[in-house]
Amino acid sequence: MLFLRVSFSYISRCDLQCEVNNVNHHTDLNGTDRLIVRRGQAFTLTLHLQSGQFELGVSTFSLVVETGPCANEASKTKAEFVLSESPVENSWSVVASHHDEYSLSLSISSPPNACIGRYSLSFKQNRSIPLEDFILLFNPWCPGDSVYMNDEDSLSEYVLAQDGLIFRGTHKSTIPAAWNFGQFEPGILDACLRLLDENPKFLNNADRDCSKRCSPVYITRVVSAMVNCNDDKGVLTGRWDNNYKDGVSPMSWNGSVEILQDWDTMSCKPVKYGQCWVFAAVGCTGNFLIRVITNYLNFHCWVESWMTRPDLKSGFDGWQASDPTPQERSEGAYCCGPVPVRAIKEGELTVKYDAPFVFAEVNADEVCFIKRKDGTQEKMHFTAKVGEKISTKGVGSDKREDITHLYKYPEGSDEERKVFEKANHQNKLLKEDTEEGLNIKIKVSQEMKMGSDFDVFAVITNNTPMAKLCRLMFCARAACYNSVMGIECGSKDLLNVQLQPNEEKQIPLRVIYSKYCHAITDQNLIKLAALLIDYGTKDAILAMRDIYLENPPIKIKILGEPKANRKMAAEISLINPLSESLDDCTFCMEGANLTQGKIIREKISPVAPGQEAKVKVYFCPTKAGLRKLVVDFNSNRLRDVKGYRNVIIA
Repeated sequence: MLFLRVSFSYISRCDLQCEVNNVNHHTDLNGTDRLIVRRGQAFTLTLHLQSGQFELGVSTFSLVVETGPCANEASKTKAEFVLSESPVENSWSVVASHHDEYSLSLSISSPPNACIGRYSLSFKQNRSIPLEDFILLFNPWCPGDSVYMNDEDSLSEYVLAQDGLIFRGTHKSTIPAAWNFGQFEPGILDACLRLLDENPKFLNNADRDCSKRCSPVYITRVVSAMVNCNDDKGVLTGRWDNNYKDGVSPMSWNGSVEILQDWDTMSCKPVKYGQCWVFAAVGCTGNFLIRVITNYLNFHCWVESWMTRPDLKSGFDGWQASDPTPQERSEGAYCCGPVPVRAIKEGELTVKYDAPFVFAEVNADEVCFIKRKDGTQEKMHFTAKVGEKISTKGVGSDKREDITHLYKYPEGSDEERKVFEKANHQNKLLKEDTEEGLNIKIKVSQEMKMGSDFDVFAVITNNTPMAKLCRLMFCARAACYNSVMGIECGSKDLLNVQLQPNEEKQIPLRVIYSKYCHAITDQNLIKLAALLIDYGTKDAILAMRDIYLENPPIKIKILGEPKANRKMAAEISLINPLSESLDDCTFCMEGANLTQGKIIREKISPVAPGQEAKVKVYFCPTKAGLRKLVVDFNSNRLRDVKGYRNVIIA
């Protein structure tokens, strides 16, 4: 043990060396005005002393760190540790890195399983004196931390990138929408820490809650519950009925920053409104490895976090799925997960947490009922629809990464059969071959743009040796991503469709803008359904397909060379593709380190058909690097048009 004589009465100042420490701990994007460090990694500070008060080899002192309102050593929320000659592995420790009669520099190490949160730091020698506070976070760069990942590209993408992409649309037309996670914007880290302190587990037993903040599994469950407000003072209110007059449409959000800032500044009053991709994106605004996942069909978004699972048997480390959208209770609260993605793939439904629910999200059968005029019903199964093109943003690029293979084995494979047997699900391989007999499917035009008229087609095939006489009902209806049906916008009922043996017929349905413009929601989805009834056998065959109407592109032109801390301009424009004027037009722009954590809103005059909507906007980038300028356009007829551009700030 190293002995030093230092009289705390003569400590004139404590320098936390925030800039050096935050850079070393990959937290400098949060700023360098306060100390933010990661567990399992040493940080330094310097005690400035008055002359003559330092003497080597005479006495010692200790430091005390505390987190939470009930800090104690038994809960591992308090630690007292004396000056030592070398760091103590897996424990709080302090060593002297430099000293003279005027100053003492200390290197403080935290264990890689320390509780995260706000900490106070005190110097103790006979009695204690408060020094400074600091924030301790998970450390994906530390091999001893349970969120460690040995891949710098992934760390840059999933921890340090402030913006990303969330995929929407349909599995036939995956649409990337830029999202500003903005986790390093002013006030966001504090809002995330407040979220932990507002959760019911903390309010009911603060000591127990803080002692569990060493576990990313526990933190993930808390965040999953607190992003929605169903049981608590959570961040977002969910709504799915297209009535958002007293709030903001879920489609209108482009980032997490304003949502978390509003929740924090409004005394934790829930923000209106969110749907699955908003819940997932806000749940991703954190400080360890995390990403947004999109699942087709039926469309849904959730979150994956990277961590080890010491609470489970081996083989279940890695990506863990959790879902902050309030759907079902888990242990009494509206939360879901984390459950290992590997467990979902292998059909291990007894694994914590909520494996059966997540398994159903990617492997469920779709069931439809056909109700006849006489009141009888016929049940129809679609076994290969749910869990297609499970997607996330690619590492270091704006390309879509298909991760379906992480959740399920290929449809029809031997492995898939074994998984379904294990999960006690009906084996999809036992279904009859749908290619035999009478079949129907839906084809669409290559281009289906908002404002245009276009054709869709029912393709009927008679793979039998007999002629068939059928009835075809073919319709288009406005729809939401959660399959809630809207108004009909096109239909056809053919009573006598004749098919010769092995004949194929293609029957068109014209979808006209004047019919769908008043029906379609801001999600631009139309559901097509084609029902074929065989008069001879009375069999009914159903085909369904969702189509996404493509919005016009938003053009973003950067004027001049973007440089940090220098004013820059962007010209943003869009052509009105409709046959009517656009009224109530607004462009909304935001971007990490571009708009100072705010949304810039610019209203413009009505835009005639075929004319250009245009604004010129000024920014002042605060940091160099690759940034996304995210743009949203809204009007009376053209709603929630998304666009983005990558901007390199010198």
